[in-house]
Amino acid sequence: MSEPSPSAPPALRAAPYDDLAKALTPLGLMIYGALHPARVSVPEATKGTLILIGTAGSFWSVLRAAPEGRDGQPDPVDRWSERGIGTLARHFGATPRYPFGGPPHAPFIAWALASGRAFTSPSQMLVHDEVGLMISYRGALLFDEVFDFPVPPLAQSPCQSCAARPCLSACPVHALVDAGPYKLAACHDHLATQSGAVCMASGCLARRACPLSSGSGRQAAQSAHHMRYFHRQ
Repeated sequence: MSEPSPSAPPALRAAPYDDLAKALTPLGLMIYGALHPARVSVPEATKGTLILIGTAGSFWSVLRAAPEGRDGQPDPVDRWSERGIGTLARHFGATPRYPFGGPPHAPFIAWALASGRAFTSPSQMLVHDEVGLMISYRGALLFDEVFDFPVPPLAQSPCQSCAARPCLSACPVHALVDAGPYKLAACHDHLATQSGAVCMASGCLARRACPLSSGSGRQAAQSAHHMRYFHRQ
């Protein structure tokens, strides 16, 4: 039997990815993407395997049943995410990272794009191959070990085959335009009016209009929570 080539990559294991995916389900979370930092050159991670974690359709129900969802204290989503993902990190022997708590902030956008499962939409918001514009990263786990994970399902952005591009036309005040910039002031002005009540109650119309956003299973109450944090008066 011949000796393996010295340049051959180390054997990869799929088990950590599969086990983590199963552990996330009862938490209302799901894997949003994965990458080997050494192979794609991303900031703040140089080796091992990085797994990106985001909300699934059952997330809001799980949160509302948790202590953070019932105690009336600020930032329930972040506090729950830190406790839940922190617990997983200890169980799996990984380092947790979060998209909150800065500055400095972890480079989740760069990680998301490098995963091959998130893309820059025409409106400049991130679009995900499964949850569309309802993308919501809650954390990441960085493993020292290099292990296998599924190949991203799309070879290019789903926006390339989306002729209608409703993310650019759904906003009543055209705050989102092709290639940006995002007209933040116009958005907030609209949300402060009675006409903006629909966005405040159910989420940004442009995000909801993306054909892939239905894959998020997002509850209106979750979107309303984030809209209140976004549009604080």
